[in-house]
Amino acid sequence: MSISEELNIVLGGLRSAVPEITAALIATTDGLPVAHSLSSGDPNRLSAMAATALGLGKRICETYGGGEFKENTVSGSEGQMFIYSAGGKAVLGVITKTGGNVGLIHLEARDAASKIAAILNRGM
Repeated sequence: MSISEELNIVLGGLRSAVPEITAALIATTDGLPVAHSLSSGDPNRLSAMAATALGLGKRICETYGGGEFKENTVSGSEGQMFIYSAGGKAVLGVITKTGGNVGLIHLEARDAASKIAAILNRGM
């Protein structure tokens, strides 16, 4: 099985586990899309923005002595995007509607981010 297929399986499992997730993407830390399940929106732009949010989160953690960056959230009136570090090579972005079960989203997405990191560390 190819790396791309493995990553798409992880995204599919994540979306199946949490019905509130409307889209998910995996991008490199440089902002290039690796895999996604977007029904709308530009994967190139969202990947670049997720990587930028990851980089900013890392700098904030370094500045205040917070240790290794793990995740952050961008909330709007109609939805949220959760951004997770997926090892040293990637970022996982998860898009939901407002009002989703944040605990379940974090539980499943953190697990998915760990799987993504393992797949990419093995394959790259």
